[in-house]
Amino acid sequence: MALLRKLNVKAKAESNTGFGTNASDYGGRFLNKNGLPNIEKKGIGFFESISWYHKLLQIPQWKFISIIFLYYISVNFIFAIIYFVIGVEHLAGIVANSTAEKFGEAYFFSAQTFTTVGYGRISPTGFLSSTVAAVEALIGLLTFAIATGLFYGRFSKPRAYLRFSENILLAPFKDGVALMMRVATYKNHNLTDAETKLTAGITVEENGKPVNKFFKMEMEYNTVNALPLSWTIVHPINEDSPFYRFSLEDFKTGKAEILLFLKAFDDMFSNTVAARTSYTLNELVIGAKFLPMFHRSADSGKTILDITKLNSYVDADISFAFAEERNIANA
Repeated sequence: MALLRKLNVKAKAESNTGFGTNASDYGGRFLNKNGLPNIEKKGIGFFESISWYHKLLQIPQWKFISIIFLYYISVNFIFAIIYFVIGVEHLAGIVANSTAEKFGEAYFFSAQTFTTVGYGRISPTGFLSSTVAAVEALIGLLTFAIATGLFYGRFSKPRAYLRFSENILLAPFKDGVALMMRVATYKNHNLTDAETKLTAGITVEENGKPVNKFFKMEMEYNTVNALPLSWTIVHPINEDSPFYRFSLEDFKTGKAEILLFLKAFDDMFSNTVAARTSYTLNELVIGAKFLPMFHRSADSGKTILDITKLNSYVDADISFAFAEERNIANA
């Protein structure tokens, strides 16, 4: 990618973004699409570097359920082996002939002990098997307490439940052009007092070296009272924009990333929720505008919001604006 040598002098750089300015030390984007920093930490042990509580709250639902089931099956399998090694003759009530049937009985006895169900047909006899059963019952109680806490934490955790458009558009806006991205809620909850902040991270050349510069991006509206439908976030490219001196070639070949931060009040949780994402110039569609996402219902009684149209757009002519922009850039 080409490095920019000339920025809009009226755009004020920010120094408190939390991201470094030395572009030579950076790899990839600043934020991933899911809003998490694109950072890998070294110099610390694996188990010390991970908060398992936060990890289990953040992973997708199917992974969380899979971990619970795999843990349950694995623990009972391990204890079944222990009972089998001790000897199934120390488990009174087992009725089995083959080795596989005996191991199966030991496994299901382990499951009954782990869950503290205890049907009563099979019971431990002898000190060793009783000790193992007591330890397993304790582990089961602690495990289910932890699992219950995690289920509740995942269920009750305030979330924004927002989806962002996959692309950012360079679209016609009034007498010029603007960068546009779109966001919409997809759950049956209400967000109010939504506020966004846009920051542009642009890699430029200073004294022959690549440097990251960060700029605040002004918006047409940075707050809305409520967010029941979609919201198209618009950054007009005017004299206050860091992209004011960008030509079409700069948009195509330059290295820049737009960081989007959104927070709103969820009246169901009575709490502020937040969401983040970012767009690189590789995800910029030049000369396009978003299609409407909502329409009137057939009986005219409701407004239908179609989430599948979040990233729908059509081509739009912006050549009229860039004929003048190029003259300014070359002045």
